[in-house]
Amino acid sequence: MPDRNNVLSPNTVSAGTFDNAYYERFYGKKSVHTAKQVHVLAGAVHGLCAWWGLDIDSVLDVGAGPGFWRDWYRTNHPRVKVTTTDVSPYACETYGHIQADISAWTPPRRFDLVICHSVLQYPDNASAKSAIANLGAGTAHFMYLEVPTTHDYDETVDPRSTDMNVHRRSAAWYRRELNQHFRQVGGGLWQSHASNIPMYELEVAPVSSRS
Repeated sequence: MPDRNNVLSPNTVSAGTFDNAYYERFYGKKSVHTAKQVHVLAGAVHGLCAWWGLDIDSVLDVGAGPGFWRDWYRTNHPRVKVTTTDVSPYACETYGHIQADISAWTPPRRFDLVICHSVLQYPDNASAKSAIANLGAGTAHFMYLEVPTTHDYDETVDPRSTDMNVHRRSAAWYRRELNQHFRQVGGGLWQSHASNIPMYELEVAPVSSRS
């Protein structure tokens, strides 16, 4: 069903790229991330936020794909309001997301926790910068971010189960853009500059170490 928040951008990768064939290849038998793995990750992220004193009421999952994060919250914390978006018409119809492109769509409010799991490698540089700015505008406290860098594609990821048709960027590029809106707190988590949650000095990476 069409949603009034449907916002697509011509500057990003075609939404048609993320069709049924894409999901069968990357979320099938050789999935890069299984539901079980993501559920372990979701528990760890939620637990860290709780450790830091954040009682999560709202979550935004950008590029939600099969909706693994939402499923974990429905099972374990059903009171938490989870909003899911994806650029793919197939994913939105199949898994029930709002169709929106984070490079063109600014969240209407800030969410306690924002998930951006394997998304930012797809848009071009200008769109990725816009996406990071919109993620910053939508994050009240913490964002979980996973995005492979050039080094990761060369040294870490398995090309047999990873989409290699992406934009490769350095860690320095991402940190330069992210640092305008967040500070890195480890474990894939970034704290919004808008957050008032205090952190110990050694929990936060100094800017000088992120170059």
